[in-house]
Amino acid sequence: QVQLVESGGGLVQAGESLRLSCTASGSTFGIYDVGWFRQVQGKEREGVSCIFQNGATTRYADSVAARFTISRDNAKNMLYLQMDSLKPEDTAVYYCAANIRCREGSEGGIRATQFTKWGQGTQVTVSS
Repeated sequence: QVQLVESGGGLVQAGESLRLSCTASGSTFGIYDVGWFRQVQGKEREGVSCIFQNGATTRYADSVAARFTISRDNAKNMLYLQMDSLKPEDTAVYYCAANIRCREGSEGGIRATQFTKWGQGTQVTVSS
């Protein structure tokens, strides 16, 4: 089993950057497609970005493409999300997730499955 812990959230102004980190425990992190989701209170959790188990392929939601960059280091059991040019609408709780579907938007996009493992979430707040 993999356990996930996010860090790096905080309060920033519009246009600034943040880097989220996700530390995974357990030996199975490297076999999963993993990603980042976010949720605003009262709304459904949405997929933001994902990366294949070998790091060769990444996907992004249209709302964050060209501003966010996902990366992973399997040797360190780490997942990252570099968030640049942040906007107030990026304000949400961000969750790290393992064992997800990482597809193009036309093929279903970034989705959780019944086997997805979640971190506890980290708050990102962007002021205007």
